[in-house]
Amino acid sequence: MNELTRYPAVTDTTAPAVHHPTPLTPAHAATLLPVRPGAIPTVASVVLPDGRVVTGYAIEPAKTEPVATKPTVSRTAVNIALGGIGFGAVCGGLVLLTTFIVALAALVHQLIILAAVIFGGWVAVQVFSASGHSGGNTFNIRKAVFKRNHFNG
Repeated sequence: MNELTRYPAVTDTTAPAVHHPTPLTPAHAATLLPVRPGAIPTVASVVLPDGRVVTGYAIEPAKTEPVATKPTVSRTAVNIALGGIGFGAVCGGLVLLTTFIVALAALVHQLIILAAVIFGGWVAVQVFSASGHSGGNTFNIRKAVFKRNHFNG
């Protein structure tokens, strides 16, 4: 397996021919433009400085589209900012409105308490006053006789 391999003896003693390729200059890629039907461009020939002739279609350089100028700040951002400013301006009024509602509720509460105190005082005066008829039925039981827990009237 590890034996040396014998190659046939070389009988040709001439030097091999070496070919050196000629380098090509890199071609520039041209941009292709769509051609409208019926408008075929004419064929043009160009003579290069080294004497070679290149034949092909004349290609017009591509024209860049003008870039539309965009605003530096988007309209949506401006609208959001203005909405925030408006909401901030309204918040002061909302705070005053809620303060007014709380004050009104406190006033109504105080009026209810005042009415209860006044009405309760009037009721107390009516109940505990000594003047006039106190109400109810009056029974005169001076002549009544009690015999053995039995009332004879």
